[in-house]
Amino acid sequence: MKNGIKYSVLLVLFSGAVCASQADDDAAKQTYLQESRQITQAFMQSLGGTLKQQLETTSAENAIGVCKYVAPALAADYSKDGRLVRRVSLKNRNKTLGQPDAWERDILEKFDQQKAQDIATLETSEVMEDSDGRWLRYMKAIPTQPMCLQCHGQPSDLSAGVKAILAKEYPEDSATGYRVGDIRGAVSIKQKWPIQP
Repeated sequence: MKNGIKYSVLLVLFSGAVCASQADDDAAKQTYLQESRQITQAFMQSLGGTLKQQLETTSAENAIGVCKYVAPALAADYSKDGRLVRRVSLKNRNKTLGQPDAWERDILEKFDQQKAQDIATLETSEVMEDSDGRWLRYMKAIPTQPMCLQCHGQPSDLSAGVKAILAKEYPEDSATGYRVGDIRGAVSIKQKWPIQP
């Protein structure tokens, strides 16, 4: 009887520890999700603001440099504290920076299937494991805005200047043919899990 009581007490203590650990994990995941949303919003507002200003004050040809230089610099600025921030797309312009990994590709394909929904709400997060360890992953869809079409729209609608710069800077470009409301890509955030204090 005493062994049964000891076993029951140990089971209760173990269950309590598991529940507390699960609650800590859930709280950490919620914090991560909120941080990822804030980073994504700040990243896209900064990039979008810079791009809009360039389009309004100069030209679409000059705005190509925003996505080529400013976007990677912003991603690098937000990639800190063990976090990697980047933009990915199924139709890349910059093959070295925008190529999705297998998980990102799967999520982008799912986003494409769900684009009839409100794109502003398309996001996902999960803990996953690969050969490098466990990771918290987050992705938020980037909708194609009207201003994006000057460089990412239908090839027949692009200006001669934009076409010339794209041919020179991105000879393997596949990031055209978009319409407003299409999913241009996503912001992807990857962080080691569990997060170290």
